Order: sequence, then structure tokens, then C-alpha cells
Amino acid sequence: MKRHVALLITLLLLPASPSAGNGDDVIIDDGVSRVGFTLRTRWGQSLEGRFPEFDGEVRLLADGRKQVHLRLSAREIEIVGHPRYTRLTRGEGFFDAERHPQVTFVSEAFAPALVRTGGELAGVLDIRGVQRRELFAIAPAACERPLIDCPVEVAGSVRRADYAMDRWAFALAERVQFDLVLRAAPIP
Repeated sequence: MKRHVALLITLLLLPASPSAGNGDDVIIDDGVSRVGFTLRTRWGQSLEGRFPEFDGEVRLLADGRKQVHLRLSAREIEIVGHPRYTRLTRGEGFFDAERHPQVTFVSEAFAPALVRTGGELAGVLDIRGVQRRELFAIAPAACERPLIDCPVEVAGSVRRADYAMDRWAFALAERVQFDLVLRAAPIP
């Protein structure tokens, strides 16, 4: 009996054995995920933007919490259906893709339950070499293993001026709304 109790106590004290969706590192599947943003013009027009090239992962930390690392290609950014706006958005007055080819986000450590229950995800967003702490909202998941069995939906907005993207102020509203729909696969 003592041996069984000791074994049970040992098993309870060991870290949980991770499995995909419950603990392992996962990579963001860019084939089924979507990273987009919306710009509004001063005339009420809504411009849909997207990052067609991106990669990232959700890492399991030693303390059992997780952390998101996301890299978006500013060079490939596009405004859907508007080649001229696409050029302007990639240009030095906005994302300045030639000098700053990536937009990155590294989250603060968070409890794994956050992607199931929803809530705020804080982290450092880097646009044009300017790093700022931002908050994004994660919607409650529709399944038990978010990222693996169902997407994780994330939204948030940032001020363009905070990232030195203050050109075109006469034509574009100050806020950029980001919307992400993320799915993942276990890292091989």
C-alpha cells in the first residue's frame, strides 16, 4: 500500500506529459490560418489587408505556461483588390518593408487555459523597429483542443502613430484593426 501511495504522489508531482494541443510546442499552420488587418479611410471606406506570408509557434515554457512567437512578412503584405494601396502600405510611410521586412509579436507567458476560455493576451509587438506592449483579445474556443481541433480567434487594434506610421493621416484613420484566425500542427 505504501508503495502505491508513493507512486501516486510521484506521478502527481511530475509535470504533466504534454501532448499536442495540451502542452507540446506547436507551429502555426499558414495553410489554414489567416492574419489580416483593416484600415479605414477618412471617407468611410474599409480596406482589407492581409499578411499572406507568416510563421510562428506556440511554445511550452518550463513552468507550464505558454508563449506565442509570430513573424509576419511586411514585404508580402497586401490590401485586397487595391494594388496602389498595397504599394503605399509596403512603402516607407507605412510598414517600410524594405528596411523593416518583418512585423513580430512575442506574447507574455500565459496559462494554457487562456486559449480555451478566452481573454486578454499581452505581448510585445514590433513594427518598423518600434516595440510596444499591446493587448489582444482571444475569443473563447469552440472545442477542447484549440489550435489543433478548432481555430483560435484573436483581435486587437493599434495606433499607427505609436509605430511611426503617421503618414497618410489625412486619408487614413488612426487605428489599425488586426484579426487573426490561427490553427496549428504539432512540431515534428
